Amino acid sequence: MRLKLPNPNKEKKPAMQNITINIPDIYDVNIQKLIKMKVVPSRSEAIRTALREFFRTEYEHLQLLGFFDE
Repeated sequence: MRLKLPNPNKEKKPAMQNITINIPDIYDVNIQKLIKMKVVPSRSEAIRTALREFFRTEYEHLQLLGFFDE
């Protein structure tokens, strides 16, 4: 029997929270198109990507509004 040791070089995945959201049907239709085109693997990843992009582009504005500690 072989023991599997943790790989110290492997990045640790961030903790995930399960949330429920309601989105317009057209958003889901377009997410499904992206999945079929293999642009994203799942709805969850599409939404995570959209949020990452939002935070990346809006970070300065949000910081100015006091959403983040400096």
